[in-house]
Amino acid sequence: MKTRPDPDREKASDASLKALARAFAALDRPQDVQAFLRDLCTPAELEAMADRWRVVPLLRKGVPYREIYDLTGVSVTTIGRVARSLEHGAGGYAAAIERLSVRKAESN
Repeated sequence: MKTRPDPDREKASDASLKALARAFAALDRPQDVQAFLRDLCTPAELEAMADRWRVVPLLRKGVPYREIYDLTGVSVTTIGRVARSLEHGAGGYAAAIERLSVRKAESN
């Protein structure tokens, strides 16, 4: 029998995600974020996130999936997931890209 979603569990999960987001937002220096990530995630989780972020600029440039795979070794499936998130996701990649662009422009 299929189990129904538990609304209380979903609320708790959402609250936990919001608390985690606030913890990231409270960290100002990249080295603090890196230390937090190393404490929070397994090496495999860090590698997966770094792989996803690494393919973002290549996707934005329109590099074909197979070429991205050849350049990075990141699976075509992962590349496709990142591409879908760029197009239809929650906007997190776009926000990070925009903020990095602004900071780069300000430092020049």
